[in-house]
Amino acid sequence: MNVYIDRLARTMAGRGIEVDVFTRRIDPAQPEDVVVAPGYRVVHVAAGPEESLPTAELAELVQEFALGVVKWAGANRVDYDVVHSHYWLSGWAGVIVKQQLDTALAHSFHTLGRLKDANRRPGQAPESLLRIATEQEVIGFADCVVTSTRFEFDDLVEHYGAKPESLCISPPGVDHGVFHPGSKTEAREALEIEFGPLLLIVGRIQPLKGVDVAIETLAEIRPEFPTARLVVIGGPSGDDGEAELAHLKALARNRGLADAVIFRPPETHERLAHFYRACDVLLVPSRSESFGLVAAEAQACGLPVVAARVGGLSYTVSNDRSGVLVDGWDARDYAAATTGILEDPPLAARLSEGAAKHADAFSWEGTADRLLELYAGTPGP
Repeated sequence: MNVYIDRLARTMAGRGIEVDVFTRRIDPAQPEDVVVAPGYRVVHVAAGPEESLPTAELAELVQEFALGVVKWAGANRVDYDVVHSHYWLSGWAGVIVKQQLDTALAHSFHTLGRLKDANRRPGQAPESLLRIATEQEVIGFADCVVTSTRFEFDDLVEHYGAKPESLCISPPGVDHGVFHPGSKTEAREALEIEFGPLLLIVGRIQPLKGVDVAIETLAEIRPEFPTARLVVIGGPSGDDGEAELAHLKALARNRGLADAVIFRPPETHERLAHFYRACDVLLVPSRSESFGLVAAEAQACGLPVVAARVGGLSYTVSNDRSGVLVDGWDARDYAAATTGILEDPPLAARLSEGAAKHADAFSWEGTADRLLELYAGTPGP
C-alpha cells in the first residue's frame, strides 16, 4: 500500500497535479510537512502518542487524525477537489474529512476484512467487528470505491452488498524503469548469492502472506533439489507480526531448513529488482490479495510466479503464461508447480518471457489516467 501511494503520488505530481499525503506522526523529530517532489508533499498529523501503535489503538485516534487533516487544510488554505483514502482506518477518517471539507471521497481498501476471514489460517483470530462495520460504512459514504481488479469488484458486491455503480476498477502499476528483465548471473553476483535453485517470497511478515506455506514448499522440494534455498524479504507487520516471524523461524529450524531459509528486511526497489532477476521462482501463497503488486513487479523482471488462485492474483498472474496459479494452500501443490519450473528449462524460459510481456500491461501512467477519469466522475457531496 505504501508503494502504491508513493508511486501514484509521484506520477500525479509529474502531471502537474498537487498531491498531499497525510499520515500520522510517529516520531517527534518528524517535521509537520515534507516536500518529497515538486507538487508532492507528505504531512505528518499529530494524533495520539508520537510512536508506532497497534492497529487496535489506532482506531481510537481516527477522529483526532481526521480533524487534524481538516485543521491543516484550513490553516494552509487548501481546497481539495477529491480526498482518496486507503485501508479501512483511513477510510473512516476520509468520511469525516469529506463531511468537514464538503469534498468528494474516493477509497481503496487494499485488503478486506470479510475476505481475510474467509481464507484465514486455521487458529488465526478473525478480524474485528469494528473493521467489518467500518468497511461497510465507508462503502456507503464514498463517492467511488476503487477496486484493483474485477475480482475485488465482485467481492465487494457479494460480501458487502456494494452497489456496482459506486465501484470503479483501476489496477496498480509497475515502475518499468526499475523492474525489467536482466542477467540472472549479474544479479546474483551483485547480491553475492551462490548458485543453485533459489525461491523468493516478498511481503509483510504476517499470517495473511503465507510465508509458512513457502517454507513448507522448500521442505517438499529439497529431496530433489538439496541445494535449494528460500529468500524471505519483508519485516513484521500488524499486531501479530513479531509472533509470526518467531513462528516462521521456528518452523524453518524444525524442518531442518535453518540455513536454507534466509530472512531479510525490506529492500529498496533497486535491490528488490536484483532479487527478482536473481531468483528462479517467486512464491505468492497469500490467503487474500486485492491485486498482488509484488507478483506484477517480479513478472516485469521476467521472474515466473507460483501464486494462490485468490482475489486479484487470478488477474495479476496469467496461468501457464507468466506463472502457475494454485488452488488452496497445500505446500505439496506449490512444490509440484515449483518443481515443474525448476526441472524444465524450456518451460522456465517460456514463463519468464510471458511474465515480462504480461507485466507490460501494468503502468503507473495508466493507473493515473484511469484514476483521473474516476475523480472527474465523482459526484461529490
